[in-house]
Amino acid sequence: MSQPELWSAEAAARATKGHLVGIPDWTATGVSIDSRSLEPGDLFVAIVGPNSDGHDYVEKAMDAGAAAALVSQDLEPSGDFALLQVPDTLKALNALGFFARDRCQAKRIAITGSVGKTGTKEMLRTVLSNQAPTHASYASYNNLWGVPLTLARMPSETQFGIFEIGMNHAGEITPLTKLVRPDVAIVTTVAPVHLEFFKDVDDIGRAKAEIFNGLKAGGTAIINGDIDQTDILKDAAALVPHASIVTFGESPSCDIRLLSYEESATGGLVSVDLAGTQLSYDISLPGRHVALNSLSVLAAVSASGADVKDAAAAMSHLQAVPGRGTRHHISTTRGDLVIIDESYNANPASMAAAIETLGNHAVTSSGRRIAVLGDMLELGPDADALHAGLADNLAAAQIDKVFLAGPHMKTLWARLPQNQRGAYGEASSDLHKDVLEAITDGDVVMVKGSLGSRMGPIVELLLGLSSDEAALRA
Repeated sequence: MSQPELWSAEAAARATKGHLVGIPDWTATGVSIDSRSLEPGDLFVAIVGPNSDGHDYVEKAMDAGAAAALVSQDLEPSGDFALLQVPDTLKALNALGFFARDRCQAKRIAITGSVGKTGTKEMLRTVLSNQAPTHASYASYNNLWGVPLTLARMPSETQFGIFEIGMNHAGEITPLTKLVRPDVAIVTTVAPVHLEFFKDVDDIGRAKAEIFNGLKAGGTAIINGDIDQTDILKDAAALVPHASIVTFGESPSCDIRLLSYEESATGGLVSVDLAGTQLSYDISLPGRHVALNSLSVLAAVSASGADVKDAAAAMSHLQAVPGRGTRHHISTTRGDLVIIDESYNANPASMAAAIETLGNHAVTSSGRRIAVLGDMLELGPDADALHAGLADNLAAAQIDKVFLAGPHMKTLWARLPQNQRGAYGEASSDLHKDVLEAITDGDVVMVKGSLGSRMGPIVELLLGLSSDEAALRA
């Protein structure tokens, strides 16, 4: 089945004010900035980045079936070719995003936060796709390339558009939210993340509050009502003309409040108060933090004019994002294991949530709860103290064995009691043998760390023990 047209040569040239070279009449069914993942029919955008230049891969993109290439250099690829020449490809990608946004009548939802952005985006994708054509960011495409790319990929028939917006420094969210121009803006939470680049957590809160700089007049700001930075966020949202402000959380003052959460083997049962209306629903992902973020999802669904009860029912069909809580049940020669893959990223808030969720995971009489943790990066001068502080979380969750990797994790290792110590290594690769030798039948093993700590290979090693062709996801 052929893909519908996303961009014609004429529309792309009009959006970017570019000059068509070569084949003048082409249609693109997608947009790509990476020749490795490009699909046949994509418009390839040759982005000039800090480490590579997309113009070096135009030939490869053409060979892979690109419909055309958006370029800022004079090129003459071999054979038949179609180019759209512009002065600056990143500015042109933004122009495509503006054009796609304005030709589409979708309700747009933007999400930021120190933790939970991608999970919340995927929840919204699931529950809204059940109701109408929905478009959302791929993976964690939330930066200066990812946000305009997501907009440029949005089909004109989309009714709900969902955009994740991230940042490492102050000032990065503002241009992205002004590009999206959301009807609804969510801040999942504010936590000590990227402290290397901020004075304190309040400073992070002010940076996250930039998402309201693009919120449409009369739009809805959805804010975590349980955090110290709630007022910072509310004050920023109040500057948007005629904006509605909705808070969510466990505090009695929250507009959407978590009444109870009961974890189960398949997720949990959530009961909420939606501005006076009580609602209960099953959620297929475990963790109180996931349940809390589901409240922000229901608030966004309501603000977007979609059906809240239908969305709540769809929470039972959620799937974990790879590297962000995916559970694998595997059978090995040593017995049955559960591997929880949290290897994509880590910060103090997400570490605490993951440890709590591991502590709540049921184990057999012979099984243990095992945490394999790597360094959390970009935490600034308080990094060692923040790592050491996880000892309290591990104790409260009654984690049986802990394996640690990285210079900062050495401070946590020093605080662990002897019976909780598994092994320590300067790098994640130093733990491979120790972890593999330690696991036994019935163990539940959670692996987590910042992406730069390279904890993913440990997950791959563990999954490689499976006697099946593929591990079964929970």
